[in-house]
Amino acid sequence: MIEIQALNKWYDQFHVLTDIDLTVAAGERIVICGPSGSGKSTLIRCINGLEKIQKGRIVVDGIDLTAKAGNIDAIRQEVGMVFQQFNLFPHMTVLQNCMLAPMRSRGISKVEAEALAVKYLERVRIGDQAHKYPSQLSGGQQQRVAIARALCMTPKVMLFDEPTSALDPEMVKEVLDTMISLADDGMTMLCVTHEMGFARSVADRVIFMADGTIIEQSPPEQFFSNPTHEKTRKFLGQILNH
Repeated sequence: MIEIQALNKWYDQFHVLTDIDLTVAAGERIVICGPSGSGKSTLIRCINGLEKIQKGRIVVDGIDLTAKAGNIDAIRQEVGMVFQQFNLFPHMTVLQNCMLAPMRSRGISKVEAEALAVKYLERVRIGDQAHKYPSQLSGGQQQRVAIARALCMTPKVMLFDEPTSALDPEMVKEVLDTMISLADDGMTMLCVTHEMGFARSVADRVIFMADGTIIEQSPPEQFFSNPTHEKTRKFLGQILNH
């Protein structure tokens, strides 16, 4: 589903991603973790063209992002993204937020878009809030709307960029539960998160990044019980002990 080869990215002189190679199978669920500034968010933002890459190639579902400019739009049709900040349009209702993209970029009718929006709002267990505005919802509810909005584009891949880090602790579970049920449906998912319980129970593979490179990747049971790299051990020691 995703193939990344020798990916390099700079911000001016700062080399933020170095020689990243990564292949993701359809239906695979990957958790990306690592210390702040390790390049995790930048990596997943490269996959849908939110960040430009200077070297290497990215292929999503057979479409080469790096081959020509028009391919970015084609890839964005297939790749849903959920951000740390919910990025909902405040002047639109929850329903309108979910209807906008399918109508604009897939060209479907208002009736179809509404049916799709209702379906996915029900899917994330928030259908009863459809006619409210984002400001009337809790953070956890807003993030579930953001997930529904991404799903309305019927993507083949979902990218999550620290989707729970802006939430109060009591809201984290409702968002993670929504993500778990998506994973159970077989959605291809890449998730940048510090939620190690989620990584343990949902991921097929955990990727650890530091200093812009992938340092270690393995299935969760191996990753948590027997990490091979000193930086991974240190990171896990810090994150699991508080």
